[in-house]
Amino acid sequence: MYHGHRILALIPARGDSKGVPGKNIRPLAGRPLIAWTIEAARASRHLDRLVLSSENDDICRIAEAYGCEVPFHRPPELARDDTPGIAPVLHAVEVLSGFDYVVLLQPTSPFRSATDIDAAIARCIDAGAPTLVSVTPASQHPSWMYHMDGDGRLVHFLNEEPIARRQELPRIYALNGAIYVAHVPTLQKEKKLIGPETIGYVMPRARSLDIDTALDFDLAEVLARRLLAEELI
Repeated sequence: MYHGHRILALIPARGDSKGVPGKNIRPLAGRPLIAWTIEAARASRHLDRLVLSSENDDICRIAEAYGCEVPFHRPPELARDDTPGIAPVLHAVEVLSGFDYVVLLQPTSPFRSATDIDAAIARCIDAGAPTLVSVTPASQHPSWMYHMDGDGRLVHFLNEEPIARRQELPRIYALNGAIYVAHVPTLQKEKKLIGPETIGYVMPRARSLDIDTALDFDLAEVLARRLLAEELI
């Protein structure tokens, strides 16, 4: 709870991962991937309840073993490849009523900390924002990006004169997928996590890895050892 607001944490985890089969329960530095998110959420001071949304029995079993509630199985129609990401969130806040805010924690972002979760919640509620998303400084700037026309010629992505000096580039951020905070009544009305009033919570790149491919897993193994050795997570 934060300032009298009841807060639900939701971990969405489908069983059918096309890029990396079994991704959500694949071991990372000795623990199932989903366990990293569960342990960070359980260490939060502001979360009132932590639940899993999954249709997969193995994921449910492992999540429960690490201390995450599994109060329901996700309906199969909400676990397809083409299911919008917002759909399981709306389902969860309908089934589990009585919460003022919901915090979406994707298991593919294993390095976000309990401190990140609590700081994001506090920032969203203190600012009176309907939603908050975590971001990280972008690794590439769109001012230096191009696409190719039909003849293979480079066309500037922003259709403007590129900025030559790095020092003159405006600071930009990319979504890192680690934390989404939403005011439940607003979410149920708008049915989206990002809108014109959404604010950001900035996280360093070291805690912003979003695992989507086998290469990402390899990078995560290296990064996990470093972060654990330096006690940064």
